[in-house]
Amino acid sequence: MTLLASVTPISHRGPADRVTPLLRWGKWAVLVLAAVLYTWALGRNGYANDYYAAAIYSGTKSWKAFFFGALDAGSYITVDKPPFALWVMGLPARIFGFGTWSMLLPQAAAGVASVALVHSAVRRALRGLGARAAGAAALLAALVMTLTPITVAINRDNNPDTVLVLLLVAAGWCCLEAIRTGRLRTLLVTAVLVGLAFNTKMLQAYLVLPAFALTYLYAAPGTFVRRIGRLLAAGAVLVVTSGWWMVVVDRWPASARPYIGGSTDNTVWDLVIGYNGLGRIFGGEGNGGGPGRLPADVPEGVTRAFGGGPGGGAGGGFGGASGAGRLFNDVMAGQISWLLPFAAVALVCGLVLVARPGPGPSKGTGMDAVRASLLLWGGWLVVHYAVFSFSSGTFHPYYTTAMAPAVAALTGIGGVLMWRAARASAVWRLILAAAVAVTGAWSFVVLRRTPEFVPWLAWAVVAGTAVAVLALVVHRRGGAARAATAITVVALAAAVAAGLAGPAAYAVTPLGAAVNGSNPTAGPSQGMGGPFGRAGFGGPGGPGGVGGMNPPAGKDGTAQDGTAQEGNRQGGRGMRGPGGQVDAAMAAYLKRNKGSATWLVAVDSAQSASSLILSTGEPVIAMGGFTGSDPAMTVEKLQRYVAEGKLAYILTGDGGFGPSRGASSEVTAWVKAHGTQVQATEYGGTDGSGSSLYKLG
Repeated sequence: MTLLASVTPISHRGPADRVTPLLRWGKWAVLVLAAVLYTWALGRNGYANDYYAAAIYSGTKSWKAFFFGALDAGSYITVDKPPFALWVMGLPARIFGFGTWSMLLPQAAAGVASVALVHSAVRRALRGLGARAAGAAALLAALVMTLTPITVAINRDNNPDTVLVLLLVAAGWCCLEAIRTGRLRTLLVTAVLVGLAFNTKMLQAYLVLPAFALTYLYAAPGTFVRRIGRLLAAGAVLVVTSGWWMVVVDRWPASARPYIGGSTDNTVWDLVIGYNGLGRIFGGEGNGGGPGRLPADVPEGVTRAFGGGPGGGAGGGFGGASGAGRLFNDVMAGQISWLLPFAAVALVCGLVLVARPGPGPSKGTGMDAVRASLLLWGGWLVVHYAVFSFSSGTFHPYYTTAMAPAVAALTGIGGVLMWRAARASAVWRLILAAAVAVTGAWSFVVLRRTPEFVPWLAWAVVAGTAVAVLALVVHRRGGAARAATAITVVALAAAVAAGLAGPAAYAVTPLGAAVNGSNPTAGPSQGMGGPFGRAGFGGPGGPGGVGGMNPPAGKDGTAQDGTAQEGNRQGGRGMRGPGGQVDAAMAAYLKRNKGSATWLVAVDSAQSASSLILSTGEPVIAMGGFTGSDPAMTVEKLQRYVAEGKLAYILTGDGGFGPSRGASSEVTAWVKAHGTQVQATEYGGTDGSGSSLYKLG
């Protein structure tokens, strides 16, 4: 018999165990709350992350660009991720027209769907404990998921992590169902979903696999050999669904497809194991934290953003230095850490409460599904915590949104298990009170790091925590029913309010300002700070930023709807992000003189190209990819483009991050020797930007 069953029998459920209206309607209230948080004033986010927005826009103009995930409609180079998330956002943009809502509403919908799936998974896991316990745990988990600050921020953006989380949560749901029912097809669907997640963000999708495989191996029905065989079958499906796009692209003639952005040899395989794989763990190759590709003269703010000092560093990146405390530092704590201590306690205590002697899975008890769920979500959390904490490569705070489902599920499941035990045991009352106290204390610490942000909230959390702890300690089973009920309500309400007040305060902040598309965060300081601030590195509202979405410009330099593109040219510049050196006058000159060329101009990096694509509506070559360091352009390729009339202008020295800022020294030398420099006076611009425009051919 399990320890939990010994203190709270599950076989005597009566009318009091029926689902209350609060639990019945609470799920819909939370889903409505999630929808509001993820869509309120969504239009002010404009293009969000220019890099992905440009690829989505280009995909609406070319099915070839759509399939490959190319940055430009001419399909010169891809973004540095596989294209599934771009497809999710790009299809509505093709149907309804490219704009903020058609691009970002699918992201918000995916976020709401993730909340619903977490609720469903937790409710199904605990239904053996009764409808009320299952409903309460599911409601708490859904609320935690909804109010996770970094999740609110990323669900209002167009980075691929929102789609990644939805696919992984759906896979977790199916894995638990496969364990419960023993159906092979459900396990195979799990593999398909993880494969789609791989085609969203590559190896990050596989961080859930240890938890899925070990939980299935332990808890699924059937003999050990049968479970191994089914896992092997699922593995085969996983390989196919993960690798089909990579195989197709890598076998496609390189001359007839875009260069694979982020790779060193123009293959998706190199991107998988390099920049988006081991590079994220160990640094280097443009990922920071090791012998990377950032030269010594890159500005300090850029090197901090990409992982430390020149040529690498300590793997700091956007999320701070790697180490066990990374997720609790000043940058990360307010994004994801609020309930991490409680989730850890809930995992350990939950496993203790549902433990049973003897090896192997137990069958036929109400704890089977609970035990499997704890193992799956616990393994999910532990693996993500270890990888995110100790990886030395580029690390953004928004990566941690992948931890939110596990934190939410463990909080809901473990919280209800501990509460049921606490109602019958003084020891468990003290344990639960201690967990609530630690959660409140950590929330107080995080809030006091920015005392100017809702200054009274930290003290309100202390008060609520004190009330909850006191109510838990004095609670006694039996006695006057009315008094016991009152104490129960006070304890639960105070504990939930104190635990979620801090995250809720952070979670609403993204609604009040345009998202920092490249590095979305929540809280009193949205964005990475440093020399770019919120409005620099791809953030709307900065130089050339977009306050509200304007459609890409037409042939005459005005928006396709006939309005001026002032939102895209604040400060008189036609692109934004570090190194964006094309002003409105140059952009208009290039459009007037493009002729029949495929590309408007070639620039060093995607930061420059993406903003120019969005402000002009024309294909632009990003010679060096995202950081400007991809070896995508060669003299031979450039000569061919010029000879075929596909390219007539090239802008050199426009601020990429890699060696020679994007274009190789050979390309730059050839351009200077064979091109004609266009003086700023020819297009009415200003000289002194540090970049040079050349006419070729």
